[in-house]
Amino acid sequence: MPDGTAGQGASLPAAVLRRLRRLPRMVTFRVVAISSLWAVIALAVIATVISALFRQVSSRGFEEVLSAHLFNLIASVSADEQGRLQGTPNLGDLRFSEPLSGWYWSVEPTSQALRRSLSSPSLIGSAPVPAPGTDAVPFDAAFQRTYRVEGPGGNALQVLEAEVVLDQADRIARFRVMGNLSELEREIGDFTRRLFAYLAAFGLGMVAINAFAILLALRPLQSIRRALANIRAGTAERLSGPFPTEIAPLAEETNALIESNRRIIERSRKQVGNLAHSLKTPLAVLMNEGRSMGGEQGRLIADHAAAMQQQIDHYLQRARAAAQRSALAQRSPVNETLERMARVTRKLNPDKTLTLDLPPQEVVFAGEREDLEEIIGNLLENAMKWARGQVGLSLLAPEAAEGEGRRFTLKIEDDGPGIPEAQARQALKRGRRLDETKPGTGLGLAIVADLVAEYGGALALERSGLGGLMVRIELPAA
Repeated sequence: MPDGTAGQGASLPAAVLRRLRRLPRMVTFRVVAISSLWAVIALAVIATVISALFRQVSSRGFEEVLSAHLFNLIASVSADEQGRLQGTPNLGDLRFSEPLSGWYWSVEPTSQALRRSLSSPSLIGSAPVPAPGTDAVPFDAAFQRTYRVEGPGGNALQVLEAEVVLDQADRIARFRVMGNLSELEREIGDFTRRLFAYLAAFGLGMVAINAFAILLALRPLQSIRRALANIRAGTAERLSGPFPTEIAPLAEETNALIESNRRIIERSRKQVGNLAHSLKTPLAVLMNEGRSMGGEQGRLIADHAAAMQQQIDHYLQRARAAAQRSALAQRSPVNETLERMARVTRKLNPDKTLTLDLPPQEVVFAGEREDLEEIIGNLLENAMKWARGQVGLSLLAPEAAEGEGRRFTLKIEDDGPGIPEAQARQALKRGRRLDETKPGTGLGLAIVADLVAEYGGALALERSGLGGLMVRIELPAA
């Protein structure tokens, strides 16, 4: 696999991970997630409560039905003079006539004076339903008890049993009414499944509507973000647009801050200009007087006055760069600036070759155009001064990463003698010239280093592939 493809494949998961890490910090994600979680919890609780209430009501109704059938059974059965149980109970439910339906009744003699047992048609041909002993399930004060057993067909049965005295002879019979408990559980299960399905569909719709409402309510924040991006891109100077009542104060305060920052920058520029003009005339007088005096003393005065002028220019440049860096909406196109400066440099140095290598996409410098021109101009001037015949200027676009840390890279290289590694630091000091035979003040690289530092960039002096010096600069990209 080629190296470029491998690097791109390796950076893709990193970009995805960065985006995933950003999600929990998004207000939209938090609000939608919290509201959706609350809706899911609320619906789950509601479904559980409704299911429990339905089970409770169904069980109570089941028991009441068994109790009503038991009273009807007791009223329908009697004993004749010979002690035989007799009667034709009709409990009004066809399930007692359907074989193995799970709904049964039976009447069994308990006293020795009684004979013959009775049972529902649904129990014909089946073994008697077992009953636990009274020690395991005792009768209550009304001589009734209820218990669960497994009946014919494998159905779970709920049994309601009572012992009743039939006549004055104290002859006692045991009456039992049995209901299909498995059928009840199936009905409860079906209801619970339908309930959860309906509430799940309702919940999905509610979450979707809730998310839509939240996204609609947060759209003004997206408008604010886009407006701020336009300000940072230099296409707007203030936040404009209709904003809701809750966000309008934020927009007004932001516009006031931008205006205050602009006034501070403008006032600083005026003060810097006033200082430069106030010192320009006295320094010019000193240099002229030094030259007119002649001799060693005059030359000393003129040289020091010129040095003062250079120092003032240098620090004024730094102050202006620092002020511009703190300003908003400072954006400068890099490709266009490099092409323009390359044309000028070729005209001024027709005896040397300048190659320009630019990326296809447009690169934007997060700073003042004059500062970018100052950096490139000083470096091209140095490269042309020291090059034997060839100078290279290349621009590397920033990586695909987003955020404040994006940087583009400038490389200026020549085929001159280069700078020894031991002297690289000395070359960045103000006024330090490594070769006195070349014209110049020794401030070029120092000014570049200061400007790059003011913008939080990086500068490195390296060996060029052309054989001379390569200056690598990283600057913030918009």
